[in-house]
Amino acid sequence: MKDTVVIIPVYNEEDSIGLVLDNIPLERIIKVIVVNNASTDSTVEKSKREFTEVVDQLQRGYGSACLKGIESCHKYNPKYVAFLDGDFSDSPTELNQLLSEIDKGFDLVIGSRVRGNNEPGALLPQAVFGNWLATRMMKYMLGGFEFTDLGPFRIIRYQSLLDIKMEDQDFGWTVEMQGKALVQKLKCSEIPVSYKKRIGVSKITGTLKGTILAGQKIIFTILKIWKNKFSQSF
Repeated sequence: MKDTVVIIPVYNEEDSIGLVLDNIPLERIIKVIVVNNASTDSTVEKSKREFTEVVDQLQRGYGSACLKGIESCHKYNPKYVAFLDGDFSDSPTELNQLLSEIDKGFDLVIGSRVRGNNEPGALLPQAVFGNWLATRMMKYMLGGFEFTDLGPFRIIRYQSLLDIKMEDQDFGWTVEMQGKALVQKLKCSEIPVSYKKRIGVSKITGTLKGTILAGQKIIFTILKIWKNKFSQSF
C-alpha cells in the first residue's frame, strides 16, 4: 500500500539528484516532492520523473524548502512523510528500514549517521561536534528520548508533523522537529543509517560562515523550545 510522501529540498544538485531518485524504493511511495530552492543549474530538469512533483521555493533556506514541501504534500494525505537530502550522502535504499521502524508505532524516526557506517571523511568534525552538543542540550533541557544525531534522513507520521507546527526556515529545521517532538512527548526512535561523502560542497558545514551560523541557530532553537516548554509549565 502506498502511504508515504518523500520531500527532497535541493539547491544546485544537478550531479546528484538523479542518483538519489534512482535509488528510492518506490513500493510505498505516493509521490516524491523535489523542492527546488532557487537552483541555477539543471537540477530541475534532472529531477523530473513519473513519480516526482517538482515545486519551486524561491526563498532560500533549508527550512523554507521543507515547509514548501509540506504545503505541497497535503493533497496526497499521506500516513508518513520522509525527508531526504538531494546530495546522495544518505542512502535512499535505506528508506524501507525507516518505514519498518515507524510501522512499529513510532511518531518520528531519525536516521542516525552517528550510529551507522560512515565513509571516512563524510561527517566533518564540526558536524560531529554540533550533533554532540545539540543532542546533549536536548537531553538535559527537554528530556525524553535521547537522540544521537540531527541527521536530515528521517520519517515522521503526517499527523504528528502537522501537530508540531514546524516554523524554522533555515538551519534550525532538524533540531526544531526533534525538540518539539520531545516537548509534545511523541514516540521517537533512531536507527543506524550509512553516510558517505556528499557530491559537491555542503551549503552549511562546507564553509566557516555556514558552520558558525548553523551552530548559533541550532543553539538558539533549542533554547527557544526550552523557554516555551518552561513557560507552559506554569
